[in-house]
Amino acid sequence: MTDAAIVGTGPNGLAAAVTLARAGLDVVLYEKADTVGGGLRTVALFDSEVRHDVCSAVHPMAVASPFFRAFDLASRGVNLLQPDIPYAHPLAGGHAVAAWRDITRTAAHLGVDGPRWERLMGPLVARSRSVVDLLLSDLRSVPRDPVAAAWLASRVLAHATPRSPFVTPEARALLTGVAAHAVGKLPSLASAAVAMLLAHTAHSTGWPLPEGGSDRIAAALADDITAHGGVLHTGHHVRDLAELGDVPLVLLDVGPKEFLALAGHRLPARYRRALRRYRYGPGAAKADFLVSGPVPWASPLVGRAGTVHVGGSHADIARQESGVAQGKPGSAPFLLVVDPAVTDPSRAVDGRRPVWAYAHVPHGDTRDPVELIRRRVEEYAPGFTDTILASHGRPAAGFEAYNPNYVGGDIAAGALTVRQSLLRPTARWDPYTTPLPGVYLCSAATPPGPSVHGMCGHLAALSALRRHHGIRETPDLSPRPVRAFP
Repeated sequence: MTDAAIVGTGPNGLAAAVTLARAGLDVVLYEKADTVGGGLRTVALFDSEVRHDVCSAVHPMAVASPFFRAFDLASRGVNLLQPDIPYAHPLAGGHAVAAWRDITRTAAHLGVDGPRWERLMGPLVARSRSVVDLLLSDLRSVPRDPVAAAWLASRVLAHATPRSPFVTPEARALLTGVAAHAVGKLPSLASAAVAMLLAHTAHSTGWPLPEGGSDRIAAALADDITAHGGVLHTGHHVRDLAELGDVPLVLLDVGPKEFLALAGHRLPARYRRALRRYRYGPGAAKADFLVSGPVPWASPLVGRAGTVHVGGSHADIARQESGVAQGKPGSAPFLLVVDPAVTDPSRAVDGRRPVWAYAHVPHGDTRDPVELIRRRVEEYAPGFTDTILASHGRPAAGFEAYNPNYVGGDIAAGALTVRQSLLRPTARWDPYTTPLPGVYLCSAATPPGPSVHGMCGHLAALSALRRHHGIRETPDLSPRPVRAFP
């Protein structure tokens, strides 16, 4: 007898399955693709030896989130490698600015803004676990650490306006590059919250890359599921909830659009209308390059960073990101660039290595991103073009075919506005429940939203356990080979 079915095996679907299986439920998972993982897939794109992360590559929340802290990837053989410089930002004229793991070292390179950076980030770093737990919660609970909540709120409000407390172009660009991870209008409350979360973790738990590729995280989750009796079916596209039979619990790692396709005729009209009002945000366009050597950044400092933000000055980034949010394509997009072999030398094989890059573009943008990204990187890394051996592009409009949750290339699974961050995907006190008995949503379209943290799936599973099994204690997620509740 199957106790629970999960549709979709992205990080949240896998986290939900881990949680339910650890509570003693018989769980079965269905995945449309041939492999599990969603945004955690790593494949050999151009040859059999060099592996590319086809979606996410760097994972700050894989060490910071409550779910992954309990799951303990390191104890399961997933080696999360930490660069000394989590992120860097090239500037005009061959200059650059970087965020080191050491906050004091970072401040020392920011001139008069150094003390301001330490005052901004220091209190968040000191209470990092509380800050992360608050931002990765269901966003409906009373903060356990009111001091951390107050520190965070004051900083988000201060950086949600065009007036920056920083005076140097280096400090302004450094923080704006992190805020741009929100993929939307700058500045905003949502982008300020993202900036505070990501920037402070660079100085605390770090921005690690899994040795060997992102799929190592997915494999560890899948192994735990099967070790506790779960069954995974890949290459199985569930098109209607009726296909799942009379399973008492169903958790869906899908967004509103896909949920409507699966169950629209069963949903109340009011709820259907609410789902149709759900807003998707700007898109991401992806390019993967096979190159013959490290990216030749004009500044050697940039070549030591795990992640590189390419966008120019604070004003350049704000203008481009706000334009993208309005549907204006632009020819100089903001980029996130990762050369994984900088942090994980095993990713380079016989003079060949992968380079991973995202460009922020309007929703549904159809342009092939390879040339767009190549030109943009070349501005700050002269000679990059000469290192390219092969390339592959995925326009924003093509992301939905890869993952139905990425509508129009929106890898955040929904626009990160304040309202939609709190009320994802609709206005319900328990955001994981639906009007259908026993059917829950657990994708990034539920709180706390995007990133590889597993919390949407974990929190949805905890809600289901409370409501349907009376289990109020969080199952033990630590590494061990036997089921928690036989």
